[in-house]
Amino acid sequence: MRLLIAALVVLPLAAASAAEPPSTAALFALTLADADDRPLSLESLRGRPLLVNFWARWCAPCRKEIPELAALQRRHAGRGLVVVGIAVEEADRRAALADFARAHDLDYRWLVGGTERSIELMRALGNTKSGLPFTVFIDRDGRLRQAKLGAMSGAEMDAAVRALF
Repeated sequence: MRLLIAALVVLPLAAASAAEPPSTAALFALTLADADDRPLSLESLRGRPLLVNFWARWCAPCRKEIPELAALQRRHAGRGLVVVGIAVEEADRRAALADFARAHDLDYRWLVGGTERSIELMRALGNTKSGLPFTVFIDRDGRLRQAKLGAMSGAEMDAAVRALF
């Protein structure tokens, strides 16, 4: 039964990718604050291979992916890969998010997206179910190459990242 539910959640993304992939314009139009409340224009990341992972502290599969995302960033940083986490939580939880990031060795860049804004952005990127974790892979030209709703293994992430180069 769980497999069926997972398949139903992933199918809309697969169907969307068969046609024109969603635009990344909404992502690159945003400026979000980091752990220290410093703004980062996501437009500044255009031109680099980019993995964006939407997560939340309460999301168990999100926690499981963190070590894989950190390892992926270390392995591919020399090739220009940027891994960015977007916390689907409100800015008033910044201290709790920072504590969580330290406790889970979340050593790649992460930003606070806010709940509503993050859900809107995920939907614009093809996540019609607004589920977590949600990961998108964007090439140097700013095109969405792959999107995945649900936890990914390190091998799946690595294969998706290699396709960006």
